[in-house]
Amino acid sequence: MFRPKTLKSLFLLVLAAAMLSGCDMVVMSPSGDIASQQADLIVWSTILMLLIVVPVIALTLWFAWRYRASNKEATYSPDWDHSTRLELVIWAAPLAIIIALGALTWVSTHQLDPYRPLSRVDEGKPIPEGVEPLVVEVVAMDWKWLFFYPEYDMAVVNELAAPLDRPITFKITSTTMMNAFYIPALAGQIYAMGGMETKLHAVINEVGVYDGFSSNYSGHGFNGMRFKFHGMTEADFDQWRAKVKAEGESLSYGVYKELEKPSEYNPVHYYNNVMPGLYEKIFNRCVDPGQLCMKDMMKGHKGHQMMGHGEHAGHEQAAMPAGDHHGH
Repeated sequence: MFRPKTLKSLFLLVLAAAMLSGCDMVVMSPSGDIASQQADLIVWSTILMLLIVVPVIALTLWFAWRYRASNKEATYSPDWDHSTRLELVIWAAPLAIIIALGALTWVSTHQLDPYRPLSRVDEGKPIPEGVEPLVVEVVAMDWKWLFFYPEYDMAVVNELAAPLDRPITFKITSTTMMNAFYIPALAGQIYAMGGMETKLHAVINEVGVYDGFSSNYSGHGFNGMRFKFHGMTEADFDQWRAKVKAEGESLSYGVYKELEKPSEYNPVHYYNNVMPGLYEKIFNRCVDPGQLCMKDMMKGHKGHQMMGHGEHAGHEQAAMPAGDHHGH
C-alpha cells in the first residue's frame, strides 16, 4: 500500500511538466510537520477530485470522436433518453467522492486546528517528555513584524528563529490593520487582528532559512512586511539568543512608541529586554499610561450589567406587596 508521502511525490512528478520551472514549491514540499500534513491533504483532495474530472474529460473527448458526423459506423439512436445503469454511475461516483472528501475534511479540520496543541513533532515521533513549547508572541505592525520571546525576555523585529523538533506556540495580534501571519514551510496562514489574539501551533523539522510574510493586504507598506524564519539546532538557537542579548537594546516605552510609528522595509533589530507586560498591553490596547485595558473594560462592563440586574430585581421585589414575596 502506498504511503501518503509516496503518493505525494508521485503526484508532484506527474504535475511537474505543467509547472513553470521558476515556481516555488515550498507549499507542497515544506519542512514543518503541520505544513506537511496540509500538503498531504491538498494531494489527497486533488487525487479524489481527479477521479471524476479525468474520466469526464476523457469520455467527453471520446464521445465527440466516436459520434462525429463523419463516423457512419456509430450507433444512431435518436429516441434514446434513459439508462438506469448510466444514471447509477453518473450519480454514485460523485456521491462517493463527496462522502470521501467530507470525511477527509472533517478529520483534518480537527487534526490541523491551529488552536490545537501538537500531539507529535513529526510522523511517528511523539513530543518527548518534559519538552515545553516555545512561546512566541507576534505583533503585526505598520509595516513590520515584532516577535516577543517571553521565556528569554527579548524581542526581535523582522526575524524569527526556533530550534528543531520543539513545538512552537504563536500568540498573534496586531496594532492596527488586520494582517495574516504566514510561513509556508512551517504551517498555514492565520490572521492577526487588533484587539484580538489568534493562536497557531507548529514545529520545524529541518535546518534552514524560510520566508515569512503578511498574506493579507494592509496598506502602502504591505510588500515590505517580510521576514526570515530560521530553523536551527539547539546549539545554534542558543548562539542566536546570545547574539540578540549582546547586540540588542532595551525595548522601553519610549523605544516602543517610536517603533509603533508606520515605517517600511525595516531592517532586523534586536531587543535584549522588554518592558514588562508589553505584549499584553498591545493586545489590550493600553500601552500608554492611564489607558483603560480592554480586559478591564470588559470586566467593568460585566460587573455593571450584573449590578444593574441586581438593582432591577431589588426594585421589583420592593414593589411587590409583602404577602407576595413568599409566593413569588
